[in-house]
Amino acid sequence: MDVTSSGLDEAGVDAALKALASAQRREILRMLTSDAGASAKSCCAPEEVCACKLSEHLDLAASTVSHHMAILREAGLVTSRKSGTWVYYTVRRDRLAAVSEAILGL
Repeated sequence: MDVTSSGLDEAGVDAALKALASAQRREILRMLTSDAGASAKSCCAPEEVCACKLSEHLDLAASTVSHHMAILREAGLVTSRKSGTWVYYTVRRDRLAAVSEAILGL
């Protein structure tokens, strides 16, 4: 297991790059990192977005959003918390920075 200068191992970098290969997942990350979407986040705490808002914004079925979020979570790019029937997602900015650093170090 080789560790890059970013602190991620090769498997972590590979998982992140595979997750980022989808335009829909990149749009999810943009929404999670954007302050412009703050008005759409009224049901959520700062820095997080409810799955329902992602579904509305992307015009995707809840099951499709869930699939994309599972891939992003497995890659370590987002975290989630469940409250009742709702799931709230937060981007891991530290992990995105580490992936960016790993790419720059290629």
